[in-house]
Amino acid sequence: MQYLDFEKPIADLENKIEELRDISVDDEVLRPEIERLKKKADQLRESIFTNLTRWQRVQLARHPERPYTLDYIHRITEHFTELHGDRYFSDDKAIIGGLGTIDGLSVMIIGHQKGRDTKDRQYRNFGMANPEGYRKSYRLMKLSEKFDIPVLTLLDTPGAFPGLEAEERGQAEAIARNLKMMATLKVPLVSVVIGEGASGGAIGIGMGNEVYMMENTWYSVISPESCSSILWKTWDYKEQAASELKLTAKDLKEFEIIDGVIPEPLGGAHRDWEASASAVKKQVLESLRRLKKQKPDQLIQNRIRKYESMGTWSVAEKEISAETGE
Repeated sequence: MQYLDFEKPIADLENKIEELRDISVDDEVLRPEIERLKKKADQLRESIFTNLTRWQRVQLARHPERPYTLDYIHRITEHFTELHGDRYFSDDKAIIGGLGTIDGLSVMIIGHQKGRDTKDRQYRNFGMANPEGYRKSYRLMKLSEKFDIPVLTLLDTPGAFPGLEAEERGQAEAIARNLKMMATLKVPLVSVVIGEGASGGAIGIGMGNEVYMMENTWYSVISPESCSSILWKTWDYKEQAASELKLTAKDLKEFEIIDGVIPEPLGGAHRDWEASASAVKKQVLESLRRLKKQKPDQLIQNRIRKYESMGTWSVAEKEISAETGE
């Protein structure tokens, strides 16, 4: 188990518990002390994780042991068949897509996939998709529309790949084309942020009828580090940037950007993959069963109204002087 910096007090207690267990498993003398330390660790964990800062939630969203798209797919589906390629250039390994069944319900599942080790991270490009990843997603969503199959997208990316080759192949156009298509998709579309939801790289496959975030995830137009770099010319203010961006699930629910927050096990999704997957599955099934009752025109209009209503604004009326006409 890898611990984050703010989890050090918990790590110290859990390491002490393991040391005592290694001395003697059946020693009745040590058992009361072990139970006391376990209770203290549980209390400390609850105290820490009920008062997390926005930056700490960003750190949890990036935890290397957090479940990724394939981990959720393997736990929430009975069958899954991956589909490859965009039919234009290549198959982007940063985005997984395919057909699966969840409790017997056919679903097209598309999501960003990060890597576990150095080799896998390079293979998956750290979850940063190229244009062919978004064009593959476009193809699969249109395929699901053809066969009246709902779509589930799982968002977890530090952003779309910003390399020169991605720009040469039309990164911005691929994302924009996806947004236009998703706005008028005739089947239910549910999106869940399972980790990082950064900028166009995330919303490029996440314009859903209903959008949910897991408890310790973030969703924003820019990462805290990049925001800090632009405003202060250094990454040193990333914690302040995270606070000002208001990018957590709780923040976005208050702003009515998302439809709900999916709870995680105490300590984060990486603490219990099965419980995390069960929570996601429960919400996805509830949403899809509700949305499948709507006609295609209703789905489209509801989706358009959802995004039209986001944000607040006001119109400043300028007084016109009778003398000057200005």
